[in-house]
Amino acid sequence: MENKVEIRDLSYRVLDTQILQDISLRVGKNQFIGLIGPNGSGKTSLLKHIYRALPPQKRAVFLNGREIESYSYREAAQQITVMRQENASDFDYTILEMVLMGRSPYRKYYERDTEEDKEIAQNALRFVGMEAMAERSFSTLSGGEKQRVLIARSLAQEADILLLDEPTNHLDVHYQWLLMEIISGLGKTVLSVFHELNLACRFCDYLYVLKEGRILTHGRPASIVTPEMLSEVFGVRAEIIPTDKGRPYIIYQSSST
Repeated sequence: MENKVEIRDLSYRVLDTQILQDISLRVGKNQFIGLIGPNGSGKTSLLKHIYRALPPQKRAVFLNGREIESYSYREAAQQITVMRQENASDFDYTILEMVLMGRSPYRKYYERDTEEDKEIAQNALRFVGMEAMAERSFSTLSGGEKQRVLIARSLAQEADILLLDEPTNHLDVHYQWLLMEIISGLGKTVLSVFHELNLACRFCDYLYVLKEGRILTHGRPASIVTPEMLSEVFGVRAEIIPTDKGRPYIIYQSSST
């Protein structure tokens, strides 16, 4: 399988604190890969090295088989789009203006939006069911609506690789599942940090489990999501029930500490 993202022996420390230690992982084309682990295990720091919010060490992060440092930031933005938890804006943009920001990697500085850009943005809004709200202020939207707009912006960016940093955090159950259903239907290569483990089990092809900056285990959800792993990594007692699709469903029972 063609690797869209590969990390080789990535380590990262801040002063005397080791944040990541010898991380290696692969994300194949059109795979949906999840990163799970307790708070402070290094999940977000790992993503930040891929989209260069933190500068990775040389020859540690690869896109399409090529070192990330060999890409310009504009070139990298044509390959990768990022959705974070934060959805606030300091300016009162319309929904359409927010989505058109996804076209910036294809424009020169100060170049205006083209008719093609606007058509791509409108099509992206149509895909997430927000086209009729294009002129509404982004700041007036609910959390779930904002995340749908950010998915549309990612679609307008036309990148093959989608990085998600807990995009469903703070959303109600309906919008959590709606957003994951939309994302899983995009046909993109996805690497996502998850807080909600049952969402990760339902939508991911493969999981990497981080603890204290290291990959503790990895594999298909049905093979690695076990009561023992949940107790060791997350400190909870739980029962695992297989769904009709053979995926694990977690029923939490108590703290194991």
